[in-house]
Formats: sequence, C-alpha cells, structure tokens
Amino acid sequence: MNVRDAYSAVADLYISLFGTSEQVDPRDLAFIGRNLSGRVLDLGCGPGHITGYLRSRGADATGIDQVPEFIAYARASHPDGDYRLGSMRNLDVEDGSADGILSWYSLIHLPPPELGSALAEFRRVLKPGATLVTGFFDGEAVEPFDHKVTTAWFWPVDEFSARLAEAGFTEVERDQRPFDGTHRPHAAIASVLSQ
Repeated sequence: MNVRDAYSAVADLYISLFGTSEQVDPRDLAFIGRNLSGRVLDLGCGPGHITGYLRSRGADATGIDQVPEFIAYARASHPDGDYRLGSMRNLDVEDGSADGILSWYSLIHLPPPELGSALAEFRRVLKPGATLVTGFFDGEAVEPFDHKVTTAWFWPVDEFSARLAEAGFTEVERDQRPFDGTHRPHAAIASVLSQ
C-alpha cells in the first residue's frame, strides 16, 4: 500500500488525534512560528492544523497534501485558507517563489535514497535565503521502523543535517527531545537556503 492510500485508510482517526493546533506540542509550534513567515508552503499538511496556525500568525501559508480526505477536512475547517491536493515531490509552484517550507514529519516515509530528490524540489521553489523547517524521528542510525500507518525512517539528527547541507541548506536551529515513554525521539531542524 502506498503512503497516500495508507493515510486515506486512517484519515478519520488521524484527524481526531492531530486535527487541531491545540494537539501539537507548544514547543513545536513555537519552533515553527519563530522560523517561518511570509509565503510558506506546508508540505504534507495533513488536516491543515499547522497551516492554520501559521496563517493565524500572519504567514501566507498554503497547505499541500496528497491525501484527499485531509485536504477536504482542511478546507472545511479553515475556509479562509488555501489547501491543495498535490505531491511534495512534484510541486505545482513557481521556481523561487516561497519564503519558507514546513515539512513537519512529511519526509519520514521516504526511503533514504529518495530524500535528495525531495530536497532538490524544495530548493527549486524556495527563494535564496528562504527557510526550511523539518520535523522527523531522531534515531541512532538511519533505519526503518513500523510506524502505525506505514513504514517510516529514523534519522540521526547530525546525519539529517548533513543531507540538508548537501542539498544547499545551512542549519540555523535544532530541537531534540528523547523518548518520553510515549513519544518516539523527536528532532526538528530549521535551515536556510544558501544564497
């Protein structure tokens, strides 16, 4: 089963668990909010909750997701927002037109050899000096695990940062939280596209 179909199959449950910004860790919202402004693409936006949060802070945020159920929910829940069905691997967005990208746990299902091409697509649509914020599962090695929806990957934060650097991004901030008995180890990196 592909990622889109896997999330479509559990869309209602996912929305009930993660459908509002109040269900996001406040530390994550703070990290996202202080690093993204202007025209922002929320790639893998799910039910649109973080896109809505960014818009509430004044960002011109657009949510893009490949799961039709998520886009339908986002449009209904945030009628003033811009939500589009699409793939982060082939964005219908002009070159160099975005001030920022949020990829919050949306790269976790990509096999490691495919990360570079996704980051190249991000680079294409970002302005020089724009910010990319990524959230992912921190791990001791790049390895797959059985995520509740479909296979996902752990990334050591330093290795993920190195892959960002290879794609032309410079890390400016990171956040890490260890396994807390409930949640897997978390990492987030804010990086800036080289001029």
